[in-house]
Amino acid sequence: MTVIEDGRPIFVQIAEQIENEIIDGTLPEEGQIPSTNEFAAFHRINPATAGKGVNVLVENGTLYKKRGIGMFVATGARERLLVIRRDEFEKQFIRPLVTEAAKLGITREQLVALLQKEA
Repeated sequence: MTVIEDGRPIFVQIAEQIENEIIDGTLPEEGQIPSTNEFAAFHRINPATAGKGVNVLVENGTLYKKRGIGMFVATGARERLLVIRRDEFEKQFIRPLVTEAAKLGITREQLVALLQKEA
């Protein structure tokens, strides 16, 4: 896991990386995630910053705490994250792509052919 220095707050990057690992199956549902101290040591950041990233995911129901044991991935978290990410993908990439294609006179069929060529 690598924190990307892209100008976003580190705690946001930590939360996103945990989400990515849930989506790709590295962190399975009902599986335990590393502790905030482990995240902090690995990324050389303050444990409070790592904790803030984890807490974002607790607040939105992606993770839950087992008192005295640690944090775990909630059941259904992967599917919820996929729904959210797909919606974001549509808003960020598909809608602007379709709008620009229409401006350029690219037909639906041509657009599909371009996508198939790139895939």
